[in-house]
Amino acid sequence: MPQRRPDHYAGPVPPVRLPPVDYIDRITAQYAGLGYGEYRWLHSETPPEWTPLSRPLADSRLGIIATGGVYAVGQTAFHYHDDTSYRTVATDVDTSSLRATHFAYDLADARRDVNCVFPLDAARALVADGAVGELGPVAYTLMGGIYSTRRVREELIPELVRRCHDDALDAVLLVPV
Repeated sequence: MPQRRPDHYAGPVPPVRLPPVDYIDRITAQYAGLGYGEYRWLHSETPPEWTPLSRPLADSRLGIIATGGVYAVGQTAFHYHDDTSYRTVATDVDTSSLRATHFAYDLADARRDVNCVFPLDAARALVADGAVGELGPVAYTLMGGIYSTRRVREELIPELVRRCHDDALDAVLLVPV
């Protein structure tokens, strides 16, 4: 049974201001705890190439690439140790049949509502509202926090780019975790 708002409801709840996460110290400690050597942060000599949209977003096919370790029931879960594999998730899937596994974030919220790390329902709403033309046939999910930047650059990224081209995507929503 849905809860009713109290009669004294005065509007939106004010935002909670959380302190920043000391990401570098946290990741360094997590990787050391998993038995890796000292984490080497990626430094790129050049910025990524900017590619403007070739058509309005309302006329575009949008893809999703998310690093929250989401997979569909029946697919193999991700492994925490340098797993550079990816899963395809049909964009018409019932999100209640999706699961998440990851070593670098608390999974409680993602297990209650996978949309917090894989915003598929929000993307569908953008299509329904006309803000986005359509979604690609599948979304791509992977395990973030991959230690080997070489394997990401040489294996994973080229494969995902190829798949995005094959899906005729005009834009891709990147969802890092």
